[in-house]
Amino acid sequence: MSSVNAYAAQSATSPIAPFNIERREVGPHDVQIEILYCGVCHSDIHQARNEWGGSIFPMVPGHEIVGRITKIGAHVKNFKIGELAGIGCFVDSCRTCPSCLANEEQYCETGMVGTYNGLDKEGKPTYGGYSTQIVVDEKYTLHVSEKLPLKGVAPLLCAGITTYSPLRHWKIGKGHKVAVMGLGGLGHMAVKFAVSFGADVTVLSTSKSKEKDALRLGAHHFAVTSDPETMKGLQGHFDFILNTVSAQHDYNQYLQLLTLNGTMVVVGVPPQPSVVAAFSLIGKRRSLAGSLIGGIKETQEMLDYCAEHNIVSDVEVIAASEVNAAYERMIKGDVRYRFVIDIASMK
Repeated sequence: MSSVNAYAAQSATSPIAPFNIERREVGPHDVQIEILYCGVCHSDIHQARNEWGGSIFPMVPGHEIVGRITKIGAHVKNFKIGELAGIGCFVDSCRTCPSCLANEEQYCETGMVGTYNGLDKEGKPTYGGYSTQIVVDEKYTLHVSEKLPLKGVAPLLCAGITTYSPLRHWKIGKGHKVAVMGLGGLGHMAVKFAVSFGADVTVLSTSKSKEKDALRLGAHHFAVTSDPETMKGLQGHFDFILNTVSAQHDYNQYLQLLTLNGTMVVVGVPPQPSVVAAFSLIGKRRSLAGSLIGGIKETQEMLDYCAEHNIVSDVEVIAASEVNAAYERMIKGDVRYRFVIDIASMK
């Protein structure tokens, strides 16, 4: 075991503060990573404040991790000391269920092991990337290109794959009219990917102030959803809607914007269940679906695609000591578009 500097929440009501954790020794199939940057995801707030229930304290959040390998186990085949590596939302799974065998470990039938706020196979809590080091099985470790700015790569491990995966699953590309609902950490990545894949992209937002950024990110159109006439004019317009909104809203209003056989995929998590009217779906054979991150194989594919096409997240780098203020700013929507912790600030 080795002692590692970290930042943790001691309870659902305590701030994130310095804390020492123990990391396991490097096993035969493990890699040890010196963490350089860790993105701050909105789910970090939900879990650190126990808003989803079941939180384990003390909690070290962080599942958008990039760093450099400093040690490898004797049987590690795919990684070398000195290489860049990434860790996403999970660090283990059962490995034997149909989902795991299909490279869809995120849907593991016994439950994937979260990078933090989870329990490993020995029943010990997992600690995330708000720390200077992590030890992970190479099977759940990702290769990171040297081509891209590392601080912008970190959020790809969650915000990136969360939007890439549904766009790929529904085979979005040229000829598709796509709407991205919300322009936050998830939404801005959805715009970048959908545009790169060749779709005609519209950003739907309640805020007119987001228009300039939406167009800068590559969106072809922008629509203010609080304008009834605008919404009326968009009815039956889109083939695909990627809904990244985590605030409470009416799904039916947006389902009406889908064309025949259109699909709305939900990746945002509103605080309360949404009521869906049957006629919102059956009138034009519309579909309402959901999607959750991606498996290791698809996440690697996404990272490789980003390296090839020069795609990274738009980030604001902060010191670890600023994370509580960053949480409050995230709640207010005051970030363009992802906070990333410079882990050197913990040393």
